Amino acid sequence: MTGPAETNSAHPAPGAPPDAPATTSTDAPAATPTPTSNGTPATISPAVRRRWVIGAALLAAACYAPFQLAPFHVFQLTMVLVYAVALLGLNLLVGHAGQISLGHGAFFAVGAYATAILLDRWALPYPLTLPVAAGAAFVLGLAFGLPAMRLRGLYLALVTLAVAIFLVPLLKRFEPVTGGSMGLTLAKPAPPAWSGLAEDQWLYFLTLAVAVASFLVAGSLLRSRVGRALHAMRDDEMAAEVMGVRLSFYKTFAFAWSAMFAGAAGCLYTWVIGFVSPDSFTVNLSITLLAGLVVGGLGSLSGPVLGGLFVMFVPSIAQDVNDAAPGVIFGLLIIAVMYVAPTGLAGLAGRLIKKVPRKE
Repeated sequence: MTGPAETNSAHPAPGAPPDAPATTSTDAPAATPTPTSNGTPATISPAVRRRWVIGAALLAAACYAPFQLAPFHVFQLTMVLVYAVALLGLNLLVGHAGQISLGHGAFFAVGAYATAILLDRWALPYPLTLPVAAGAAFVLGLAFGLPAMRLRGLYLALVTLAVAIFLVPLLKRFEPVTGGSMGLTLAKPAPPAWSGLAEDQWLYFLTLAVAVASFLVAGSLLRSRVGRALHAMRDDEMAAEVMGVRLSFYKTFAFAWSAMFAGAAGCLYTWVIGFVSPDSFTVNLSITLLAGLVVGGLGSLSGPVLGGLFVMFVPSIAQDVNDAAPGVIFGLLIIAVMYVAPTGLAGLAGRLIKKVPRKE
C-alpha cells in the first residue's frame, strides 16, 4: 500500500494525463509571477524584458544623438527614420502577410504629394497634413487591395510594378496641381521658440516621434488577432482559410495599412526635404525599398530600421566608391550582405546576441 508520506512527496500536476511526469516541491518557477487584472498570475519572459531594455536604450541614444552630431548627419538620421516608417508598412505586407509589392514607392509619393499640395494650395497647418496624407494613401491602398486579392506571386508583383511605373508621367501631366516636372518647393516646419532647437533638430524630433508611434501601433497590431491571421495567411493560405481566416479581407487590410505607413513616411519626407518632384519617386525607389527591407530582415520590427540605414547610406557609399557605376556597386553590396546574413541584418544580430554568454 502507498503510505501518506509517499502520496505527498510526488503528485501529478492538475489537468495532466496519468502518464505525465510528476512534479515535486523542489521545482522553481521560470519567472516571477505578477498578478493581472483578473487575479490570475502572469509572467514576463526574460526575452521580453531584454527587448524593452534594448528599446529604451536605443530611444535614449536617439534622443541624445542630434545634440552631438553635425547638422548634415542629423539630416541623415532623420531620413533613416523616414525610410524606416515606409519600410515598416512594406514589412507588414511582405514580411508578415506574405504578399509582394514592387510599387511601395507609389504610396510613398502619394503621401508626399498630398502633403505638398495641402501646404502649397490650402496652407493647411503642418500637423494636419500627416493624418490626411496617411488617410489618402490608406484609401488608395484599400482600392488597390481589392483587385490584388485575386492575384499572387509574379502576377501581383507585375501589377504593383505597373503602378510605380505610370505614377511618374501621371504626376507630370497634372502640372497645375503637382507642379509638373519642376515639382513643388515648400517651407519646412519652423521650430517653436520655446524649444530652443535648430531646424534640423526640430525636424529630427518630429520624425522620431512619428516613427516611435508608428512602431508601437505596428507592434500592437501584430500581437493581436489580426497579426496571427496575417501570419497564418503567410505560412499557408489554404490552411488559414480552413481555420476561418478571410483571405480577401486580410489581403486588402494588409495593402491598406502598408500604404498608410508609406503615406505617413511621404508626409515626413516633404517636411524634411521641403521639395517634391516626380523624378524623386521613380520605380527605382520601390525597388530600393524592397531591397532595403530584405537586407534589414523580413518579419522583424528591427528590420525596417536596419533597412532604413541601408537605403540611406549604401547608395551614397556606392556613389563614392565608383561614380561611373554606382548601380553595380550597390548590387554587389546587396549580394555581399545577403551572403553573410541570408535572413537579413536583424537575423544576424539575433544570432550574435544568442551567442553572448549569460550569467546564471
